[in-house]
Amino acid sequence: MRATATPHEVRLAWSGCGVEECCGALYMTVTRHGDHVVWTGWRDLANQDIDLPELRFTAGQYEAEVLRAGEDRGWEWPAGAVARQLEAGLRGHGDWLFRWDCELEGIWSSRKEPDRIHVVLRHPRNRADTDLPWLQFGMTLPISADAPSVQAGRLEARLTAGDPRATAEVWGGSHDAEQLGYPWPPDDPLVM
Repeated sequence: MRATATPHEVRLAWSGCGVEECCGALYMTVTRHGDHVVWTGWRDLANQDIDLPELRFTAGQYEAEVLRAGEDRGWEWPAGAVARQLEAGLRGHGDWLFRWDCELEGIWSSRKEPDRIHVVLRHPRNRADTDLPWLQFGMTLPISADAPSVQAGRLEARLTAGDPRATAEVWGGSHDAEQLGYPWPPDDPLVM
């Protein structure tokens, strides 16, 4: 969210299954122009017709609010904190998924399910923009009353200890994904 003279894209929100082409994700480009911060270039892969206006903010107020919001975690529920910390930890271990030919799509939680988080992986890596088969692996992990940092550390150690495909389920993928040797799920795993 920080604004600099060099434009950069920011994902403001994402929803649903974690596949942006399916359930969507809202992006914009943020840039600092003198005394103003400008948001432009809105896009959402699931909604190609998105047409939002340019937004301008006073740079001093914007920077103060971004700093305040970054430090305030009072709004976050425990599962949300575990998901955020676990995702940051796993992204710091960028190489742990290379050997399994996977990439981390995301980790999320819902206030409606305060006792669990969802981890989503894509296999093989770097297949988002190709016509080759790909799978989305997912797993739902229970959350306890332990401190979020303790849980995130424990889950990170567990996930990086072995092949995540061995314990995860197929949650989605391309129409020809069975070519990769995994059976297609009979039901939506998040609805059951």
